[in-house]
Amino acid sequence: MEQQREIAERTSQYLLQIKAVKLNVKDPFTWTSGIQSPIYCDNRITLSFPLIRTFIRQSFVNLIIEEFGTIDFIAGVATGAIAMGALVAQEMDLPFAYVRSAKKGHGLENLIEGRTQPGQSVVVVEDLISTGKSSLAAVKALRDAGCNVKGMAAIFTYGLKKAELNFGNEKCRLVTLTDYETLIKKALEEDYIYKKDMVALQNWKVSPETWNNV
Repeated sequence: MEQQREIAERTSQYLLQIKAVKLNVKDPFTWTSGIQSPIYCDNRITLSFPLIRTFIRQSFVNLIIEEFGTIDFIAGVATGAIAMGALVAQEMDLPFAYVRSAKKGHGLENLIEGRTQPGQSVVVVEDLISTGKSSLAAVKALRDAGCNVKGMAAIFTYGLKKAELNFGNEKCRLVTLTDYETLIKKALEEDYIYKKDMVALQNWKVSPETWNNV
């Protein structure tokens, strides 16, 4: 438990340090879904920093081994988790595949890129979890292909109730390196945000759909 907390805090610190995470209460970001959010994550930026990239890769490896045991391959969710998923698979000496958001419109029209076999066990790697909708679409694609999805491992989760409900309904276990609560706490400690912003950040998580509505 202590080690997990240290990894969560260090991951959050790294994300803030390289500005992979941006926090702005006064001028919130708008998600594709229309939800306004005081936080925006682009964890793909971690790939540009070898020390941080290696830390995340190794943390994923350790987490997957500890939480899921023996598996047959690693799958990444396109596009954000393809590179990190491949790095994790390489470190674990496992095959790798990735799941598209939609079938290709030409050629073989694959939804899953890479060789998989029915009955194989897999852990899905993701960069972040918001509502979980797109992440769980990848899980469904793998299950439809006959794979045994042991669960998903992500760098970051917003910890939204909708995501918890969605993962529960799909009976998919989710583990993450860090989370929203750890991130905003670390942001306060590192002076990325002011103490007066904490209430707004906490209120957003309670009701993201209605937050900031006038």
